[in-house]
Amino acid sequence: MRSEAYDIVALGELLIDFTQNGKSGQGNLLFEANPGGAPANVLAMLRKLGHSCAFLGKVGADGFGDLLEGTLREAGIDVRGLRRDPVVHTTLAVVHTFENGDRDFSFYRKPGADVELTADELDGEALRACRVFHFGSLSLTDEPVRTATRQAVAAAREAGAIISFDPNLRPPLWESEEAAREQIAWGLAQCDVLKIADNEVEFMCATADLDRGAAILQERFPNIRLLNVTAGAAGSHSHYAGLHAFEPGCTLGGVIETTGAGDTFCASVLHFVLEHGLDGLTEKQLHEMLRFANAAAYLVTTKRGAIRSMPEPFEIDAVLAKM
Repeated sequence: MRSEAYDIVALGELLIDFTQNGKSGQGNLLFEANPGGAPANVLAMLRKLGHSCAFLGKVGADGFGDLLEGTLREAGIDVRGLRRDPVVHTTLAVVHTFENGDRDFSFYRKPGADVELTADELDGEALRACRVFHFGSLSLTDEPVRTATRQAVAAAREAGAIISFDPNLRPPLWESEEAAREQIAWGLAQCDVLKIADNEVEFMCATADLDRGAAILQERFPNIRLLNVTAGAAGSHSHYAGLHAFEPGCTLGGVIETTGAGDTFCASVLHFVLEHGLDGLTEKQLHEMLRFANAAAYLVTTKRGAIRSMPEPFEIDAVLAKM
């Protein structure tokens, strides 16, 4: 039996993001194979901030799986909960980048190895030994990983972990919008800490008014103790125990593409929770949390990819000094 505990365990997709990186001499688009996947991105940032992390998920027994496992090891993330599928290949995503740095995804995942994780493949020891458990909605799109995710959430909660959730909505991966709303609502009903983007608030609450949407979520899901809403370059909001804080986004320029920005923000919030807990937070602390998370998220947008693009603490401090 392992004796060590983890600050955070995350479960979900681990994949290759093929990101546009110029054109060849013949004018063909060139794509860079960037290791990614939202839960793994979150862990990579938390490792930069000094936290012990473990990943639970599945990749193929192929070259891309080797690359991803090696990348997690390189980042210092425990991979004893990473499984390899001998039949189904590693999930792939092609990232189409727009002029403003935003992006769209095309997934190769019908099936992909990440959805093949089964409940009996979960690392139960890791789930019983973590302070925070984090997951997203991409592990709720299909079976058997949906059942595995639900069992992992239950095991972590029973062990006393804080539950963190990021909807990370990717419409092409769902059978229907109704199915997406149903499963995301389940995730919302499980978490103590929520990171949700402005478009996801509108998707779940049928309003573009972020304050109104946050109020609807708090009413429907009183289990959420710390609710954070991101609005891209416009900034971010935090709602906690009747308090509301807003901090504008960082506008220092140099944005290349936004892959991983939300995950970096999420990790920075979880860093704050690991440092301060969830009891008795002040409005001042919420502002400090958002400023740090916004700065870290900005830095990721100045590079391609995610896992290998996470900023060092001194880089975040340098940005904060300019904000």
